[in-house]
Amino acid sequence: LSKHTFSKHSPEHSCSPPLSHIKPRKAIGSSSVDIGPFYGLPSKVKDLLRQLRGIETLYEWQHNCLTLECLQQRKNLIYSLPTSGGKTLVAEILILQELLCMQKDVLMILPYVAIVQEKVWGLSSFGIELGFLVEEYAGSKGRFPPIKRRCKKSLYIATIEKGHMLVNSLIETDRIGDLGLVVVDELHMLGEGSRGATLEMTLAKILYTSKSTHIVGMSATLNNVGDLQKFLRAEYYTKNFRPVELKEYIKIRDTIYEVDSKAENGFTFSRLLNFKYSSNLKKADPDHIIALVTEVIPKYSCLIFCPTKKNCENVASMVCKYLNKEFRSHREKEKEDLIKDLKNIGNGSICPVLKQTIPFGVAYHHSGLTNDERKSIEEAYSRGVLCLLACTATLAAGVNLPARRVILRAPYVATDFLKKNQYKQMIGRAGRAGIDNAGESILIVQEKDKHLVQDLVTSPLENCYSNLLPEFTKGMQNLLLSLVGLKIAVTQEEVYDFLCHTLLGVQQQLLSKEKSLSELVKDGLESLIEKGLLRVKTVEKDQNSKITLVITRLGKAAYKGSIDLSYCNLLYKELKKGLEGLVLESSFHLLYLATPYDMVSNCSPDWMIYLRQFNQLSAAEQTVADMVGVPESFIAKKASGQAIRKSVDSASVNRLYLTFILYNLLKETNIWSVSEKFNLSRGYVQNLLNSAASFASCVLHFCEELEEFWVYKALLTELTKHLTYCVKTELIPLMEVAGVLEARANQLYNAGYKTLAHLANANPETLVKTIEHLSRRQAKQIVSSAKMLLTEKAEALQEEVELLLKSLKKKNHEFKYLNVLAFSFVPCKCTVNIINI
Repeated sequence: LSKHTFSKHSPEHSCSPPLSHIKPRKAIGSSSVDIGPFYGLPSKVKDLLRQLRGIETLYEWQHNCLTLECLQQRKNLIYSLPTSGGKTLVAEILILQELLCMQKDVLMILPYVAIVQEKVWGLSSFGIELGFLVEEYAGSKGRFPPIKRRCKKSLYIATIEKGHMLVNSLIETDRIGDLGLVVVDELHMLGEGSRGATLEMTLAKILYTSKSTHIVGMSATLNNVGDLQKFLRAEYYTKNFRPVELKEYIKIRDTIYEVDSKAENGFTFSRLLNFKYSSNLKKADPDHIIALVTEVIPKYSCLIFCPTKKNCENVASMVCKYLNKEFRSHREKEKEDLIKDLKNIGNGSICPVLKQTIPFGVAYHHSGLTNDERKSIEEAYSRGVLCLLACTATLAAGVNLPARRVILRAPYVATDFLKKNQYKQMIGRAGRAGIDNAGESILIVQEKDKHLVQDLVTSPLENCYSNLLPEFTKGMQNLLLSLVGLKIAVTQEEVYDFLCHTLLGVQQQLLSKEKSLSELVKDGLESLIEKGLLRVKTVEKDQNSKITLVITRLGKAAYKGSIDLSYCNLLYKELKKGLEGLVLESSFHLLYLATPYDMVSNCSPDWMIYLRQFNQLSAAEQTVADMVGVPESFIAKKASGQAIRKSVDSASVNRLYLTFILYNLLKETNIWSVSEKFNLSRGYVQNLLNSAASFASCVLHFCEELEEFWVYKALLTELTKHLTYCVKTELIPLMEVAGVLEARANQLYNAGYKTLAHLANANPETLVKTIEHLSRRQAKQIVSSAKMLLTEKAEALQEEVELLLKSLKKKNHEFKYLNVLAFSFVPCKCTVNIINI
């Protein structure tokens, strides 16, 4: 959790007692243990908050929320506050209560992989000191079901998709009761596409199958809370609190207006921009961005949210072109070091835009960066080396990077007009507790959009609606399939009853006007039966027949692998065909099977590159292209511009092209060189790699459920690992540590830290001296994360050994029992023979 949320709170906001004076509270629920004076937790927790986070005092709302009666009674809770209000600290204290007082496991669901890794990184220190395990469930990481621990409790930190798979595995193994608490960050994501549908399924299953698991959801942007309360059977707590006041402004031409809800049109005049523009500068910067940023940088930080990735780069370049040379001297040495780091990451290459902008303390931040680049830029911004980031909307919902001033370049995300939720997320980044006494947001508006913006600032937040119906194969059908597979509901009536307890069930009259919920259930089940994923079984009992639903082997593989049902049959056919002649000379054929289907539609092959790559394949590898339906003649004709008479499946063509990219990545392990070879952005290549690692993991789970695919298990296990890290083999153990990416792993390896054990036993002070550009805080977190990972692996091995010994004792006991039976049933003259045997 970012330090800005809590540290050095100003007196007017620090109304709760200091951590050292918080008195014992009553036990959390009937079976909990009150083990200390800090909200039922030991004093060591408050000491760790002070040491690791710099937190001296809780906000008054945090104290009030933690002592709510509904939490004492273990009821579900939704709480909502503006961004940077300190919501996560409350969640973390509740998590520690569950782990230490209730002695139950906890699941924390976060929206993005980067945030999961950041949270694993941040909470590992607490786990080491307080004796619980922190396990990462993101991308291709995570065990299903998780290892059942006897001695230590686990905090599972998961993305939405991995959280769903984890809950499924716990229900299947009858262990859902081990989960005492589920915390959901960004609860409003229930209303966002397929990820919202997945989150809804997860929460509905927990509510339906476990009476002992309680749910806490938090968000900065909630509107129709009544529906969410009804769905989650939850209490609601809200405060309009921010530790730093946020002032909202709108800029039209050279006039700045303050957002005022009491004003007739929503705005009141604030000031005119006082900045002298030359004629050249007016043409280059008609929106006065330079005037707005130079009012705060380099002394303070600033974020500029731009509609597109290209616009981010253009804005960063334009600003630097007209900044004074004095900006270059601010923290010059550290900026030179950052450029060196980025060159090392790019294997000697650096983006020309970043090379131009970083000396001025300016950079861009969007999905076109590699993971390593993004990490370096975020760290430099957090340290104040960079004072201005031009970024896309994804940063608003991603890692915690606050600013003194937030500028919205236009009221658009790509070509779509800004939603109120998005607007609130972006402007919520303004203001840093303990650093700034105020935060400002400025939305740049063209005259034509003035009325739309008036509606935007005065309108309420958007409602949150179920996505089970719009996302049919990833939502409704996926849910129905897993309900039968997990035996939560095995008749049409039971399935309907479950659906009544979902958010869709709460909103059914609003969302499904043409068909009733029971008709939707009937249609969905019939569709699954037609696809061969479910079958009907008639059970005779007491002269009565009962029609039940049974999942097929293919159906079980689909939900266990979390495969989109629209691709399920295609994946099965391709894997089956692969068995007829799997080419194992290299990983090329296997890579094709692990190339994600959902990236195919966004692929536009360069045919000359395609042909060149094909010609570089061995004869055996070239047969793979024929097997998947992309003959050499087709590629050659496309490259030469000839007409194609015989049609070839475009999805297979595009998928094979993506496979070429992945194949080059595994051979070269350098995103920069591969992106140049294929003339693609390095961010696109990075995204493909991440998606392929995750999909390979899903295909592995799919194959584990189908006996005929046994050969794929070992192959996909290794492939998934290589795709996950995509580095030299010797770096993989270091890359497993949360927060350690390739550049950092290389530094550690070259410094002599070559194994997880070496890193876990490292002295943070020695690391700071040995590793360039590593802060003391980062060094401590790396060591804590390595210790946590090592502890988790050791615990897993110990559990396996004890289970094995237990099994051997049981078998030994059964063997002795069989001997006794044998002696009691055979004639005496046979005894000698039995003893000899």
